[in-house]
Amino acid sequence: MFYVPAQGHGLPHDPFKAICAPRPIGWISTRSASGAVNLAPYSFFTAVADTPPMVLFSSNGWKDSIAAATETGEFVVNLATWDLREAMNRSSAPLPRGVSEFAFAGLTEVASQVVAAPRVAEAAAALECRVVERLNPRTLAGTPSDNHMVIGQVVGVHLADSCMVDGLFDMTRARTLARCGYRDYVVVDQLFQMSRPPGAGGL
Repeated sequence: MFYVPAQGHGLPHDPFKAICAPRPIGWISTRSASGAVNLAPYSFFTAVADTPPMVLFSSNGWKDSIAAATETGEFVVNLATWDLREAMNRSSAPLPRGVSEFAFAGLTEVASQVVAAPRVAEAAAALECRVVERLNPRTLAGTPSDNHMVIGQVVGVHLADSCMVDGLFDMTRARTLARCGYRDYVVVDQLFQMSRPPGAGGL
């Protein structure tokens, strides 16, 4: 089949998120300028570059995570894993302002090393980030969309010793989660390797 998104797809659910999948989950913790702490998962999240290391997360609508990262210029990406799947899901609840997602989800809030935003102590990995750019993408018609992107440079990395094997971070030990379409998720518990052709680029 073929469809034009602006004209609708005629399916029970929009397949876009199932096509652009799996997507790593940016489990973002922030501290606002007033000191309020927030924790929320974002499936529109990815690495941008590795030299220097940069990541981005995007929100449909102006949410607390975007607001706090914009105010303070800092955020932390906590790795969402199988053991923390229920806590990650609970942290997405629309809690009243001032109620801690850490406490609500049964997680331990711990201080970061470089940034003021806290991190999830139970996470197998965490990336402390400082904001380098915030974008509000425009549509083809030139009008601003209600989508807000934050790009951060990684300034600190936490790795759980239990996930390190011969100097490598083992995703199968962490059992990293990713978001797929609809209500579906995937867990990384198996890997395979391929050698790239000489001079290959783009991956």
